[in-house]
Amino acid sequence: MDTSHARNDAPARWTREEILGKTRELAGLISSSEEVRIFQQAERQIQGHERIQTLISTIKKKQKEIVAFEAMKNAKMAAVIEAELRELQEELDAIPIVGDYQEGQVEINDLLQMVISAIHSTVSEKIAVERGADSPPSSCG
Repeated sequence: MDTSHARNDAPARWTREEILGKTRELAGLISSSEEVRIFQQAERQIQGHERIQTLISTIKKKQKEIVAFEAMKNAKMAAVIEAELRELQEELDAIPIVGDYQEGQVEINDLLQMVISAIHSTVSEKIAVERGADSPPSSCG
């Protein structure tokens, strides 16, 4: 940790702006991670893949149609469109790069959750230690 913030052997004090600066540094590290690189590569391939783009567009259209038929209380047509939608989604999911893209989303989400959890745990431990408490008080009075 940057010791220039410490005065007279007191713990370092950070301003909100300094904390946000460190947050931006961490975001930079995450955005340059291998997980993000692989995800971005899959994203570029998907954007350039004509059949995938057609499927995505058609799926979105079908989803809107289902909502419209449900609003008109036409359950029969909604069911027909849902079946078509399932087929389109299965075709999309069968394309290997789509699986890579989805896997990349999960890996990035896992990385972010790990960072959030580590920050939460570290802050919680520091607060308990600084207060000299092993557990939170049972009451405020």
